[in-house]
Amino acid sequence: MRVHRKSISIAFLAALFGLLMACSKPSDNTITKDVQTKVAADPDTKDSQVNVAAKDGKITLTGQVKTPAAQQKVEQIAREEPGVSGVDDETAVQPDAAQAAQPAAPPPPPPPQPIVVPAGTVFTVRVGQALSSNGSQSGQGFSATLAKPVNVGGVTVIPAGSAVRGTVVTAKAKGKIKGEGELTLALTAVTVLGQAYDLKTAVLNNTIKGKGTRTAKTTGGGAAGGALIGGLAGGGKGAGIGLLVGAGAGLAGGAMTGNQQIEIPVESALSFRLSAPVTLPPPSQ
Repeated sequence: MRVHRKSISIAFLAALFGLLMACSKPSDNTITKDVQTKVAADPDTKDSQVNVAAKDGKITLTGQVKTPAAQQKVEQIAREEPGVSGVDDETAVQPDAAQAAQPAAPPPPPPPQPIVVPAGTVFTVRVGQALSSNGSQSGQGFSATLAKPVNVGGVTVIPAGSAVRGTVVTAKAKGKIKGEGELTLALTAVTVLGQAYDLKTAVLNNTIKGKGTRTAKTTGGGAAGGALIGGLAGGGKGAGIGLLVGAGAGLAGGAMTGNQQIEIPVESALSFRLSAPVTLPPPSQ
C-alpha cells in the first residue's frame, strides 16, 4: 500500500514539474520583444534595421545590418535568448556607405577617329627609276618616295620618305616623222608605318607632238595650274632642266632627248593630286 502511494506521489510531482516548466517557457511574443530590445540596445547592432519573428521558439531574422560583424552579433543575441529553439538568419549587409557615396566614374573618352586625307591633296614624290615615252610600258609599275610630308590640319600624317607606288598608264614613243609621244602616270599606293593604302590620283599626262611641242597636264579631276620644274636635289642626271608650265599638277625633272622622246630621270620630282580621299587609321596614343 505504501509503495502504491509512493508511485502516485512521484507521478504527481513529475506532472506538476512539467506543468511548471510549460508555464515558465516564454511565449513567441515575449521572445520577439526581448530580441528586438536587445538588438536596439547593443552598441554594435543598434543602427541595424532588423525584423524579428518567432514561431514555436524558432526565430527568423530579416532586414539589413551595417556590417558583417553586426550581422553576427544580431544572430548571437537571438541564439542566446531563453526559450529559443533555432535561428534562421536572413539579414543582408548594406553596401559600403562610402562606396555608395562615390560619384559615378566619368564616361570613357571617345575612341580616336580615323585620319582622312581629302581629295585635292598634293603628293610630291621622287621617282625611283627613269621613265620615258619610248622605254617604259603601259601598265608598268614604278617606285617613288614622298618628297614632302603630307599634312592634314597642320599635322603631318604621312612623313617624307614614305614609300609610294605608281603606274605608267600610257607610254607611247614619238615617231621620227609624225605621231606624238605620250607618257601618262598615276600614283596607286602609299605605305605608312608598314601598311599600304590605295591611292587614286589625277593622271599626269605628258605629250610631245610632231614638231617637238611639249605639253603637260593632269586629267581625271586634277586642279588647274601646275608646272614641270627642272632641277634635282644635289644635281646629277636631269639637273638644270628648265621650267615648263602645264595645265595641271606639277612635274619636275622631265626632259626631251635628242630625238624628242619624253624622259623623266631618276629622282625627278612629280606632283600628283588626289582625286579621292584616303582614310588612315587613328594616330597611336
